[in-house]
Amino acid sequence: MGVIAVSDAPLHVLAVDDNNLDRKLIERLLKMFSYNVTAVDSGTRALEFLGLQDVEKLQSSSSEQCHPEVKVNLIITDYCMPGMTGFELLTKIKESTSLKDIPVVIMSSENVPSRINRCLEEGAEEFFLKPV
Repeated sequence: MGVIAVSDAPLHVLAVDDNNLDRKLIERLLKMFSYNVTAVDSGTRALEFLGLQDVEKLQSSSSEQCHPEVKVNLIITDYCMPGMTGFELLTKIKESTSLKDIPVVIMSSENVPSRINRCLEEGAEEFFLKPV
């Protein structure tokens, strides 16, 4: 009987939420299950971490902020955030050829069926209502 090699590396989750308390809660819950977690406070910071900065930023930036050596297995993001919503982050990830296969979970404290359906139609893996 052959042996199947299984990676011992824990899954890496990118948690995105502008609320510090919610971000810490998500991070703690995921770490309880031995996930590696990177927590950021905005969609823009998530894109920087993933290496999906705008073309203008890439051309004008002398120091690259992306982390291509870090493989992200799941992205959990809040829907309502200033600057860039979780839906806009989802759209940018799903439009990316290199990241489109990463599952994205959207969270919101508001139960708005049209919002939930829109996120699921655009490729969100799941939509959770807060508190998680």
